[in-house]
Amino acid sequence: MKEATKRTILRTIHLVLAVPIGGYIYSPFEAIPDYAPLTRFVFFPAMVLTGLWMWKGAWVRRLFAH
Repeated sequence: MKEATKRTILRTIHLVLAVPIGGYIYSPFEAIPDYAPLTRFVFFPAMVLTGLWMWKGAWVRRLFAH
């Protein structure tokens, strides 16, 4: 798989995971408890990991290549 394709996939996943977080922030206060655990423990950590992978992925690959 080409590096450009990998970047596009990671970027798309990152943006898709950001949508529920935006909904969590801007939703009415009464609706927050319905999906707060899913946002806190699934969407946010996955978004952070994809962001870190896009930012420092080459460094991580080089670290484990030895």
